[in-house]
Amino acid sequence: MIVYKTGKDLDLDADLDALIAVYRSCTLGERRPIHDRARMRAMIEGSHIVVTAWDRGRTVGIARSISDFVYCTYLSDLAVDARYQRRGIGRELVRRTKALGGRAAVLLFAAPQAVEYYPHIGFTAGSGWMLREDEHVR
Repeated sequence: MIVYKTGKDLDLDADLDALIAVYRSCTLGERRPIHDRARMRAMIEGSHIVVTAWDRGRTVGIARSISDFVYCTYLSDLAVDARYQRRGIGRELVRRTKALGGRAAVLLFAAPQAVEYYPHIGFTAGSGWMLREDEHVR
C-alpha cells in the first residue's frame, strides 16, 4: 500500500540518498544534478510543495514544485521509481500537488520519455520556452 506524505519535513540527512535513488531509477535522473548532493538538497529545501510516495518505508516517488499558490505552480520534478511506474503513483502525486497549490494552474516541462504521459492524465499543451543554466540572454 502506497502512503503519501506532503511537506518538506523530510529528514534530508537520512532520506536524501533514497530520494536521489528515485531520480536515478527513472529517466529524470539524466537531467538532474544527482551527483551533487548539496544541490539536490537545496532543490528540495527551496521547493514550496513537496509530495512523496512511500511503500513500506521506502521512498518510491516525489513531486517537487514552486508556487505562488494563486496563479502558477511549476511542477519541476515528477519522479517515480521505474519499478513502481504504471500504478497511478505519478497521477496521485500530481493530484495532491494541484490540491496543495490552491487556485494555481500546474505547469511543467515534460521529460522526452514522458511527453505522452501528461495528456493521458489531463494536461493540455501550450507553448513553453527555456533558458538553460549554460545559456545566456542575448
